[in-house]
Amino acid sequence: MVGSSLSKMELEEPMHNLFFSTAYAADAGGGFNAATLMQYGPIVLIFLVFYFLLIRPQQKRQKELREQQGALRRGDKIITAGGIVGVVQATREDSSEIDVEIASGVRVKVIRSTITTVLPREKPANDQ
Repeated sequence: MVGSSLSKMELEEPMHNLFFSTAYAADAGGGFNAATLMQYGPIVLIFLVFYFLLIRPQQKRQKELREQQGALRRGDKIITAGGIVGVVQATREDSSEIDVEIASGVRVKVIRSTITTVLPREKPANDQ
């Protein structure tokens, strides 16, 4: 039994195995396969849904609002970001400011980019 007896050091695991795990090489498959598609597919699908349901419609609304802000003319009824409702009295193409009447005889200057809504013009009651 002398030959079959193991020393105390041989029975214990080396100290470095206690703190470090063994690294194994990955498969050499690499490239694109069905598993990769299944892994990234839901993320791509979520991005597409967000783009078509949230991002694209918001970009359209912003573009329409910029066009409306650029095409303002006297008599248009507007609403500012602060909630002030008024009627455009004067605009200048080279300026970002417009004159808005918010009450009878009360005019204020408003920056075009603060206009959030351009209300449709009201037709007189006798026009059909």
